Amino acid sequence: MKPKVIEKKYVVPFIIITSLFALWGFANDITNPMVAAFGTVMDLTQARASMIQFAFYAGYGTMAIPAALFIRKYSYKAGILVGLILYAIGALLFYPAAQLEQFNYFLWSLYILTFGLAFLETTANPYILSMGDQQTATRRLNLAQSFNPMGSILGMFVASNVVLTALQSDKRDAAGELIWNTLSEAEKAIIRTHDLAVIRDPYVMLGFAVLLVFVIIALTKMPKTVNTQSVKGGAMASFKRLIRIPKYREGVIAQAFYVGVQIMCWTFIVQYAESLGFTKAEGQRFNIIAMAMFISSRFICVYLMKFFKPSKMLTVFAVCGMISILFVIFIGGMFGLYALIATSAFMSLMFPTIYGIALHGLGEDTTLGAAGLIMAIVGGALLPPLQGLLIDQGTIAGLPAINVSFILCFVSFLIICIYGVRRFREEK
Repeated sequence: MKPKVIEKKYVVPFIIITSLFALWGFANDITNPMVAAFGTVMDLTQARASMIQFAFYAGYGTMAIPAALFIRKYSYKAGILVGLILYAIGALLFYPAAQLEQFNYFLWSLYILTFGLAFLETTANPYILSMGDQQTATRRLNLAQSFNPMGSILGMFVASNVVLTALQSDKRDAAGELIWNTLSEAEKAIIRTHDLAVIRDPYVMLGFAVLLVFVIIALTKMPKTVNTQSVKGGAMASFKRLIRIPKYREGVIAQAFYVGVQIMCWTFIVQYAESLGFTKAEGQRFNIIAMAMFISSRFICVYLMKFFKPSKMLTVFAVCGMISILFVIFIGGMFGLYALIATSAFMSLMFPTIYGIALHGLGEDTTLGAAGLIMAIVGGALLPPLQGLLIDQGTIAGLPAINVSFILCFVSFLIICIYGVRRFREEK
C-alpha cells in the first residue's frame, strides 16, 4: 500500500501552514511590479529601481540561519509567530516611508518585511516535509507550494488593478509616450506624493491582515513533529555535515539560480511589454496570465510525480525553460512575450522539487539544511539588479537590451538542468 501524501492526523496543521504559503506569495508578487512603478515615480535607472528586489530578497539571506537556530531552540509555532510579527512591522513601515518620500526607507521596509518571510519559509517548508512518509515528501511540498501562487496571483491582481492603474506617473499621451517625461519638477512632486500613497496603502492593509493571522495562529494548538530533536555536535557540526553532501551543496546553488530566474521573469515582463508599447498595468496583466499557467502546471506536476521521478521532471522542465528563453532573446516581439509567459509553466515545479531533493534523508540536519535553501533565495537579490544593468544599455550586439538581458535566465536554467541530470544519474 502506497503511503498517503497527507496523513489524517496532519490535515488541520497542513491546511494552516499551507495558508502561509499564499501569504508570502502575495508579498512576493505585489512587490515585483513595484520595480517599474518606483523606476518612473522616483526617476530611477532600471539598475537602481531593481534594488527593490535586492532589499526584498537580501532579507532571506540575512535571517534564514538565525530563524533556523531560533526554531531549533523553541518550536515551529514560535518561529511562525515571530515571522508574522516581522512581516507586519515591515509592511506597516510603508506608511512613514511614503510620508518621507525616500526610496531608501522603502528599501528598509522591504528588508525588514522579508526577515519575517525568512522565518515563515524556514519553518513552513521543512514542517510540510515532516508531515508524513518521506516517500511522499516532495509531492506533499509541491502540493503545499501550489497554494503559494494563489497568493501571488492575488498580489499581481492588486498590483495591476489597484496600484499600477492608479499611478498618475504612468499616464500616456495619444502617441503612447509617458506624459511624466514632459512635466516640470513641481508637477512631478505633486504626482509623486499621490503615487507613493497609492503604493503604500496595500502594504499597510497587508500589515493589519498579517496581524490578524498572528492572532489566529497564536490561539491555535499546533502539533510537534519530528524535526525538533537536538542536533549532534551543535550547529557548526551540522553545517560541516551538510556541506559534504553533493546533492545538498549543489541544491543550494541550483535554488539560488532558480529564485533568480523566477524573479527576473516576473519582474521584467512588465518592462518587456512596455518595450512593445504596452502600459505598466497591461504588462502586469500578462504577468497574471503567466502566474495562472504557473499554478495550473504546478498541480499537473503534483499528479505526474506519481509516475516520474522528480529529478527527471526537473531536468526536462529546465530544458524547456532554456528553449523558451531563446525565443525571448532572439525572436522577440509578441512571440517573445508569449514565450516569456510560457516560461512560468516550466518554472512551476522547480522550487519545491529542488528543495525536496536537497533535503531528502538529512534527518537531524533538516532544519539547518532548510535554512541554507532559504538563504539561497538571495539569488533573487543578486540577479535582477544585474539584469537591470543590462537593460540600461539600450542595445546589445544589435538587439534590444531588454531581450538580451534574459540571457541570465538561460544560464540559470542551464545550472538547474545540470543539477537535475546529476541527481537523476545518482538515482539510477
